[in-house]
Amino acid sequence: MTYRIYGSELSPYSVKVRSFFRYKNLDHEWIPRSPAVQAEFQKYAKLPLVPLVVTPEGEGIQDSTPILERFEASHPERSVTPGDPALAFVSALLEEYGDEWGNKWMFHYRWRYQPDVWSTAERIAQQMMGAQGTLAVAQARAAVAERMMGRLGFVGSNDKTEPLIEASFAKALGLIDAHLASRPYLLGGRPAMADFGLWAQLYEAATDPTPGAIMRASAPNVMAWLRRMLAPQSEGDFEPLRDLMPTLMPLLTEEVGALFLPWSAANAAAIARGDKSFSMRLGGTDWKQEPQKYHARSLTEIRRKFQSLKGACGLEPLLAESGCLKFLAGYRS
Repeated sequence: MTYRIYGSELSPYSVKVRSFFRYKNLDHEWIPRSPAVQAEFQKYAKLPLVPLVVTPEGEGIQDSTPILERFEASHPERSVTPGDPALAFVSALLEEYGDEWGNKWMFHYRWRYQPDVWSTAERIAQQMMGAQGTLAVAQARAAVAERMMGRLGFVGSNDKTEPLIEASFAKALGLIDAHLASRPYLLGGRPAMADFGLWAQLYEAATDPTPGAIMRASAPNVMAWLRRMLAPQSEGDFEPLRDLMPTLMPLLTEEVGALFLPWSAANAAAIARGDKSFSMRLGGTDWKQEPQKYHARSLTEIRRKFQSLKGACGLEPLLAESGCLKFLAGYRS
């Protein structure tokens, strides 16, 4: 029973799903999306986005987190969900932080600096054009670069927010590196949902010139984890929350509670009001951008998960201490 994963090596959400399938030992075929397979892709895809998983029965599934959750439920062996409900929620929250806030780091660096722009545009163009020749690739590269640089605003990247995005990247990188100094994965001896979400964004960043150089110079434990997560293996079990918190709490407090969730709540509020843009004070920076509809849906989903698990022992005090609780409970103080 072989699954087909249509994706791109340059898509964090694609490599996230591939890494998960590898860990679960799910038989699959990796199919790079290109014009050669476009007709087949369109047959199964509801949206023009990768990744797309096609089941042996011919069902097309999209959106990385629902894909992981579906196959975690149907293939519970080698579980990526801790048995402790509080730790399971922390894992889901960190996955969400990686998917939605970590994507800002990756996308900003990829399309803000010229060496990164040309590096990525070249790889995309080669994937698109195949064997059509040097001139075709060069023309496609220029078109990709122009289009993607114009989309920086979609993740909130602009001249005013640039310092905050880059400071957040450096801060998170240092905190994650310290946390991984004494364990192979974020929550202990085996990968969790948190690993797949954060890893995918940082893996992509490591392939780009500017953030990759920063990572290689300052985060050796992160770099080792990136390699490990390409084909992750269980090296033990999840650790208890009390053992993880000394080095995980700073990430929850300084990044998730101080930046990601306040931004996510403001974004959702702007969409609810029907605003074309929103402004807020975030991390000492005047942040302004167009609201992102998908992120409002994902905030609703993480709040739903919180409501279902909020009675878990130790969860609410942990979230209150980190500054996350007021945003997850749906109110602000």
